[in-house]
Amino acid sequence: MADSIFQFNRRAPIGIFDSGIGGLSVLRHVRTLLPEESLLYFADSGFAPYGEKPEAVIVERTVSIAAFLLTQQVKALVVACNTATAAAIAGLRARYPELPVVGVEPGLKPAANLSRSGTIGVLATANTLASEKFLKLQAQVAQDAKVTFLLQACNGLANQIEKGELSSREIYQLVERYVKPLVEQGADTLVLGCTHYPFVEQLIREIAGPNVSIVDTGEPVAQQLCRLLIQRDLLTQSPSPDKLLAFTTGSHSSLALAFSKLLQLDPPIQLVSGANIRD
Repeated sequence: MADSIFQFNRRAPIGIFDSGIGGLSVLRHVRTLLPEESLLYFADSGFAPYGEKPEAVIVERTVSIAAFLLTQQVKALVVACNTATAAAIAGLRARYPELPVVGVEPGLKPAANLSRSGTIGVLATANTLASEKFLKLQAQVAQDAKVTFLLQACNGLANQIEKGELSSREIYQLVERYVKPLVEQGADTLVLGCTHYPFVEQLIREIAGPNVSIVDTGEPVAQQLCRLLIQRDLLTQSPSPDKLLAFTTGSHSSLALAFSKLLQLDPPIQLVSGANIRD
């Protein structure tokens, strides 16, 4: 049964959440496309990474965080995490049918349009690649576009990015381990199937080489959000003074550093008890 929700208004904020800092790669596209909108960002860093956790745990976290953001009167929700989208977005839409909900999914269709060789590498978490939602999308696109997808579970990569170690030897070794075999097998296009991965896109490009295209889904997510807000007549008509606020179940200083280093932003950040995010 659907939960009752608030009456939405144009000046209400948009909620964006991820298991950690990865969703900041989506937030930057949303801010660029919708600069007048107020945004709430929720980083569930105290429970990151999601990619190697049981699906039931991911669903429980996603539902709880959505409920928390609704207490903040959000008018739309962006699930800026591939793993959470695959596991829980259908349930969220059923629970909150009036709430515009946008998820992220690996950009298989754009990659199929870009690829010249017909061989495409997909970098994602193990849970995303094993999810029913992803497998259905993969089979459909492969059949329609006559392409081959090479799936690479990038165990540990999101966790290293979450630590902010973007130039570390460990990051380089992980990216090389996951990217080189895909290129050697003929992939001329790589899909970034986790919102953390755009923050090491330059390194991926360096290892993959200049002839390999890279697909990031942050911009299409922002465009879909914009379309839904227009359909519901929810685009703000006047900017709010409180443009960006963040919450985290992890480290205040780590999220502040991520905002500063990755987006050159310094928003207010509130700590939330991970065990009581419904409260």
